[in-house]
Amino acid sequence: MKKGLALIAATSLAAVAAPAFAQDGSFSGPWVAGVAGYDVNKAGSSQDSAANPNRHKSAKGVVYGGAVGYDADLGNVVVGGEAELTDSSADSKYDNNFVDYGLGSVDAGRDIYVGGRVGFKATPKTLIYAKGGYTNARFDVVGTDGTTETSRHLDADGWRVGAGVEQKLGPRTFAKVEYRYSNYNKGEIDFEDPDVPDSSRFDIDTDRHQVVASVGVRF
Repeated sequence: MKKGLALIAATSLAAVAAPAFAQDGSFSGPWVAGVAGYDVNKAGSSQDSAANPNRHKSAKGVVYGGAVGYDADLGNVVVGGEAELTDSSADSKYDNNFVDYGLGSVDAGRDIYVGGRVGFKATPKTLIYAKGGYTNARFDVVGTDGTTETSRHLDADGWRVGAGVEQKLGPRTFAKVEYRYSNYNKGEIDFEDPDVPDSSRFDIDTDRHQVVASVGVRF
């Protein structure tokens, strides 16, 4: 939580210190934004159980962090790239059944996203856009054999798609609301000990649904 709060604070300070040379009426240029919203993580479709479709649990919580990006305004169309670093309070209730979540009982951690977006102007101040890219998330996975409990970091690779609306609030400020879906299909155990190598990559299937709001500034 402290890392996320520090990231939001740094983003806010950057917004206050932004220079005044942003172009009025344009979506062009670099930008920074704070991000917060609702986060749901659960087993993917390959983990579904026909015998007991309600067996899988989900990890729910708040996602928070910051994002940076650059857009090019081409007239009615805007294209750009973005990077985002977030943390999450999402966690699942502890359960001895290690397959309930598709990964195990987990706490969601930091998430790194890099991708692009393309949008069109519904009005001179309103942009409707779609996005997509690469995401790498960390989960703290907890398991037990009934006697011994273990906790490990799992780094998961996947992809993200989403859509949203951006609204200009002033010459430099804006707000966004977006939905995004992520699927993580590869993972490795990170032992965090320099003398112990990470595990080999293995297949996973974890879905992530988020609805987030952002407030930012364009330089």
